[in-house]
Amino acid sequence: MLDASNASPNANHSSLDLRKTAPWIIFIIFFAVLNETVFNVSTPNIALQYGLTPSGVSWVLTTFIIFFGIGSVIYGKLSDIYSLKRLIVIGIVVYNVGSILGILCQAWYPMVIMARAIQGAGASAIPALIMVVVARYFSAEDRGKVFGILNSAVAFAVGVGPVIGGFISSAYHWSFLFLIPLITLISIPFFRKVLPDEEVRSGKVDIPGACLIGFGLASLILFFTIPHWYYLTASLVLLAWFILHIRRVDQPFIEPDLLKNKLFRSGLIVGFILFCTVMGIMFIIPLMLSGLKGMSASAIGWILFPGAISAVVFGPIGGGLADKRGNNFVVAIGILLLTISLLLISSLLGFNAWLMSAALVLMYIGFSFIQTALANSVSLTLEMNQTGVGMGLFNLVGFISGAVGTALVGRVLDEKLLNFPINPLVQQTEAHLYSNLLLVFVVAIIVGAIVFYKSYGMVKFKVKASS
Repeated sequence: MLDASNASPNANHSSLDLRKTAPWIIFIIFFAVLNETVFNVSTPNIALQYGLTPSGVSWVLTTFIIFFGIGSVIYGKLSDIYSLKRLIVIGIVVYNVGSILGILCQAWYPMVIMARAIQGAGASAIPALIMVVVARYFSAEDRGKVFGILNSAVAFAVGVGPVIGGFISSAYHWSFLFLIPLITLISIPFFRKVLPDEEVRSGKVDIPGACLIGFGLASLILFFTIPHWYYLTASLVLLAWFILHIRRVDQPFIEPDLLKNKLFRSGLIVGFILFCTVMGIMFIIPLMLSGLKGMSASAIGWILFPGAISAVVFGPIGGGLADKRGNNFVVAIGILLLTISLLLISSLLGFNAWLMSAALVLMYIGFSFIQTALANSVSLTLEMNQTGVGMGLFNLVGFISGAVGTALVGRVLDEKLLNFPINPLVQQTEAHLYSNLLLVFVVAIIVGAIVFYKSYGMVKFKVKASS
C-alpha cells in the first residue's frame, strides 16, 4: 500500500529528529489510512437508509479507493516539483473539506459519494508524501526504523477501522464517521513548522494522462455496477486514448517501457486478481453477517478485528521468511492460508459467527504474506530508475482492483447470480449465494497462483542475481 521508492534521499537536507517527528507522522498516517476501512461495516446501515442494493452501496467504498489510488501517484509526482510542506497541508485541508461536506449533506446519497471522492483525493496525499518526507529528511540510520513503524501503523489502522466504524455506527449514526478526519487538522501547525521551505523545481505532471486513466477506470467500474454498454464503450475509448497519449508526451503518467517488461506485467495481473479477491471478501463479509446473522455494525467490527490485527504481527514475519526462504515460498503459504480460510468460511455459515472470525485470521495472515512477497518479487523485476514509477503503478493497480472487486461482488449479490446449492455443508437457502461466492474467490486465488508461478517460478534466482 505504501511505497517509499518514489522518494530520493537528498544529502543536502538536514535530518529531522526521530523522537519529535515520528509520533506526528504516525498520527497523520493512521487517520489517513483509517478511512479505507472505517466505512466497511456500516454499509448495511447505509444501504438501509437510502434503500440501496449491494452494488449501489459499494460506491461508498469504491469512490474513496479510486481517488485515493490515483491521487497517491499524482502527489508522488508533484513532490518532485513542489514543496512537501505545501502539498501536505493542501492534502489535509482537502481531506477535511470532504469530511465536512459529507456530514452536512448526508441526507442526499449523491453528495455522500462526492464527499467520499473529495476525502480520497485529499487523504491520498498523506501516505504518498509522508514516505517522501521520511526518505528525504530522516537520517539513513533512522529511515528503516520509521518505515517499519509506519507499516505497522498502517496495518493497525486497517485492522481497527471496522471496530471504530462499527462502534460509531451503532452508538450514534454512520454519518458521524465523516467527523473522524477533522482531528488531523491539529497536525498542520506541526508540519508547517518542522518541514523546510523548498523551491519549485523543474518538471511537470501528466494531468491529462491521470484524468484519462482515472475516468477510464471509473467508467469500467461503473459498467460492473450498472452494466450498460455505453459505460464499457467509454472505458475502452478512454483507456485506448490513454495508451496513445503516454506514447506521445515527454513525461507520461505511466512510462510505456514499463509495460514491455513481461515479469512486471505478470506481477500486475497477479496483484489485480488477488487484491480484487480480498477486497471483494472484505465487502461481502459485513453484508453476509448482517443478512444471515442479524449482527449490528459494532458486532461485525469485532468479528473482523482479530484477523485484521493479526496482520500487524504476521506482516513482519512474512517479510523475514521472504528474506530467508524466498518470495515464492511465502506466496505459497499465503495462497494456502487464503484457500483454507475461504473454504472454512463457505462451510461455516450456519454456525457461530466467531468460528468465521477464527477463519478470517487465516485470511488476513495469508494476504499479508502474499502482499509482502508479491511486492518484493515485482520490485526485483525493475531497473533502479524504474522502481519509483513501477511500484507506484503496482500500488495503483492494488487500489483499482479493490474497487473492481467491490463493484463485481455488489453486482453478483444484486442479481443473485449464484443463488443455488453447491456446498453440501450449507443448509440455509439464503446462505447459498454467499457460500458460492466464496468458492468463486477460491478459484480466482488459484488462478492468480498459477499465473504467479508460471511467471516467477523458474526465474527466482535469476531475478535475485540481477538485483
